[in-house]
Amino acid sequence: MVATTLESPRVETLAGSGIQLIPKEYVRPKDELISITNIFEEEKSDEGPQVPTVDIADILSEDKAVREKCYERIKDAAVEWGVMHLVNHGISNELMDRVRVAGQAFFAEPIGEKEKYANDPGTGMIQGYGSKLANNASGQLEWEDYFFHLVYPEEKADLSIWPKRPQDYIPATREYAKELRGLATKLLSALSFGLGLEEGRLEKEVGGMEELILQMKINYYPKCPQPELALGVEAHTDVSALSFILHNTVPGLQLFYGGKWVTAKCVPDSIIVHIGDTLEILSNGKYKSILHRGLVNKEKVRISWAVFCEPPKEKIILKPLPETVTEAEPPLFPPRTFAQHMAHKLFRKSQEAIDDSKKVQPQEQNNAETDIPQPEEQQKTEESNPQKIEILKPGEEASSSP
Repeated sequence: MVATTLESPRVETLAGSGIQLIPKEYVRPKDELISITNIFEEEKSDEGPQVPTVDIADILSEDKAVREKCYERIKDAAVEWGVMHLVNHGISNELMDRVRVAGQAFFAEPIGEKEKYANDPGTGMIQGYGSKLANNASGQLEWEDYFFHLVYPEEKADLSIWPKRPQDYIPATREYAKELRGLATKLLSALSFGLGLEEGRLEKEVGGMEELILQMKINYYPKCPQPELALGVEAHTDVSALSFILHNTVPGLQLFYGGKWVTAKCVPDSIIVHIGDTLEILSNGKYKSILHRGLVNKEKVRISWAVFCEPPKEKIILKPLPETVTEAEPPLFPPRTFAQHMAHKLFRKSQEAIDDSKKVQPQEQNNAETDIPQPEEQQKTEESNPQKIEILKPGEEASSSP
């Protein structure tokens, strides 16, 4: 049983109101509910496939053979999974802790204080404090609030909309963004090598030092009284080139791999990195932009810090690089700008939601399965059409890593 009305624009307020039943707008479709499980039990299990952990300590080794062996480990994870836990990545635990503390302190502020930073996607003001708006025919919502803003390059960042409290929010976030930008260069070099390209090629193709931007989305997932019915972030792939994920060691991230949902472990001192659509397109599908989602729970608040590395919206045409295309492997993706790719995902998601809503006849709603594809069917569709699974992002409504 679920509640039938939605009264609060903020999930935090809703979660703190003492409700025992979540509003119907947050309840997932029947086909999704069968796969939502207890995230703590899932995280403890060692059965089945596990998200790879890649030690990149040697990524800057002066010994070419040692460095290239490290590159191979990164390539293997990108080809097989499209996601990995990075350890020995060079970003200090002290800095990661400062980022966590600052973000947690912002979300610990009263709602009224956070509302001073509220965004307004309807007017194009996508940066700031917000909650997911319904953007599909079903009107479904996700169990999260967020803070979204551009963090790098510094000259493009609007510090006036960054939280003033806590005092360390701005300095910690700026330093972390710089460190991630350097890490992005290292990974792009390794991934270029994995495609048989010059080490600087992929970075150039996504905008280089001047044009590649980093945008941070802090995801705040309150405790949920009915976690078996909701999702923090629905299944999607990221539009970015790379996405870096830091979290507060509360599990929630799941990856769709091998026909089922796999829960990511909480690996100490690691940063999770996703391959995004941009690199999947440039590599002609050799690197995977994996379908993923975020689960919630009733015991602990989960917070994650997602940083999306994105190419310029209009200046670059994204298409498979010539070196990745052969007669046996023709281009899998049509040429599009980054903006066009995001618009295509938005259109496709809206159309599929409309189509799905039409498939459910009144007499089917209580007693029969809907015609929405099951996860196994989604996987088959992805293999035959890599752009089939396309979901959206905060503000832009085009991707939102959990």
